[in-house]
Amino acid sequence: MKQSIPTIATLALLLAIAGAEAADMKIGFVDVERIRRESAPAEAASKKLEKEFAPRAQDLQRREAQIKSLQSGLEKEAMTMAETERRGKEQELQRMTVDFQRMQREYREDINLRRNQELATLFERADKVIKTIAEAEKFDLIVQEAVFRSSRIDITDRVLKALAEGK
Repeated sequence: MKQSIPTIATLALLLAIAGAEAADMKIGFVDVERIRRESAPAEAASKKLEKEFAPRAQDLQRREAQIKSLQSGLEKEAMTMAETERRGKEQELQRMTVDFQRMQREYREDINLRRNQELATLFERADKVIKTIAEAEKFDLIVQEAVFRSSRIDITDRVLKALAEGK
């Protein structure tokens, strides 16, 4: 609720300004989510992250298969094993599971950190492109979040095109 009061105040101000200068005001909208999903730099960053983290993902898959194999073998042979051997295998399985969970957590944290870094770079580029478009086409206001927007003021396609061209 606290966040909506400034938003409502801003909208009221915009409406007042728009009423006073309706003929002179030019407003645009950019869909940030589309830029994150569809832009050429976002796709390149996604492929870069996949390539960067592929060895770790494969290692995690290999370790998971080892754990499942050990667990399956332990379940099959538990009745015929000596007590000390069974306990040793259970401890090894427990240690491997804990290590695997730690590695999974670290993997998720690292990939999220890198994804956030790549997104920050993308949005810096997008902001520059948006400012260039705003200046070139003499926009008074460009918003990135809106409850409703007309396709008439949506400039997302132009931003995507400029990002693809490397501007």
